[in-house]
Amino acid sequence: MKSSSRPRPWLPPKSAFAGFRFPPEVIVVAVRWYLRFNLSYRDVEELLVERGVEVDHVTVYRWVQRFTPLLADAARFCRHSPGDRWHVDETYVKVNGVWRYVYRAVDQYGQVIDVLVSTRRDAEAARRFFRRALSALKVKPTEVVTDAAAVYPGVLDELIPSAWHHVEQYANNPIEADHSQLKHRLRPMRGLRTEQTAQVIIAGHAFMQNLRRGHYELAVDSPPATRVPAAFAALALAI
Repeated sequence: MKSSSRPRPWLPPKSAFAGFRFPPEVIVVAVRWYLRFNLSYRDVEELLVERGVEVDHVTVYRWVQRFTPLLADAARFCRHSPGDRWHVDETYVKVNGVWRYVYRAVDQYGQVIDVLVSTRRDAEAARRFFRRALSALKVKPTEVVTDAAAVYPGVLDELIPSAWHHVEQYANNPIEADHSQLKHRLRPMRGLRTEQTAQVIIAGHAFMQNLRRGHYELAVDSPPATRVPAAFAALALAI
């Protein structure tokens, strides 16, 4: 029997919102509010109820976990290339009552390069962080500023041997100041339950910071006050 030679009809890719009871506009605004403002999941639930949308806070949590990485990934093609000077440092967050390390980096323009939640503060964790950042951005810095932690020289010599490793008092003030923005956002939350949850939220916070600071070529024709909502609306169409 001869097989049919007819080409299969083209079908548009399935939307990430397919199968969800609420429309994309409601889901995206809930995720945006949570990432943008110092709100808990229950706060977002209350704001939605005031607007006639009855959603449980657990559903809001699931939306944030599901759609934050998708929206950030859709925006990666619009992201500006980072600068060539990276400030790298670790801070601390509690995950399920246990302290965890968060590796973060910003460039000289305030763009958050990447984040990584880790159970350890050692050479392997630093190596994973730099590999993630280098793989995602496809660029290498010419200068890396860190504290005096002993693990950094060997990791940088291995992964970015051409970069100047700068260790000097006060030189890493930009990343240390940026940590405070993250801590300010995490304060209203009722705790981070898992490392995966922490990674999504902290990476989502970095995405929102970069969007607000103008490091994406998104909604550039919109007024500053509406640029973030317009960017999220555009990204929702892409997923």
